[in-house]
Amino acid sequence: MKDKTIDYVLRSTWMAVAKMYNEQASVKGSTMATGFALISIDPETGTPSTALGPKMGMEATSLSRTLKAMEEKGLITRSRNPEDGRSVLIHLTDFGKEMRDFSKNVVKTFDNVVKSEISEEKLSIFLEVTNRINDLVYSKKVYTKE
Repeated sequence: MKDKTIDYVLRSTWMAVAKMYNEQASVKGSTMATGFALISIDPETGTPSTALGPKMGMEATSLSRTLKAMEEKGLITRSRNPEDGRSVLIHLTDFGKEMRDFSKNVVKTFDNVVKSEISEEKLSIFLEVTNRINDLVYSKKVYTKE
C-alpha cells in the first residue's frame, strides 16, 4: 500500500464495492446504477428527473439510459411536474418500491458490516479525509489556472 497513489486506492476500493453491489443487484436482475436510482427517488412524491443526475453524480446521458431501462422493467413511471410543466417527475411503481427496499437493504448491510469491523474513531477519520478530498476537488484547488 505504501507505493500506491491516493487515487489508485480510492478507485480500486470503489471498483471492489461497485462489483459487490452489482453482484447483489444481479440476484434480482438489476444493476448497481438502477439500485442507486431507486434509492434516490422519493417513494412518496417522486423526484424531478433533473434532480436525479446531480443527486447520483451521473451525467444526463447515462441517467437517461438508466431511467429508460427502469421504465421498461416497470420500476418507474414518468409524469409532468405540476409545479414546472417543462420537467418530468419520476415515480416508483409498486415493483420499484419493492426493489428500492431490496437496494436499501443491500447498502445498509454493507454499512453495518463495515461499522462492525472498523472502529468508530477510524471511520470518523476516513469520512473526514474523504470529505476533505472532495472539498479539494470541487473547489478546484488541485489544478488551478494561473
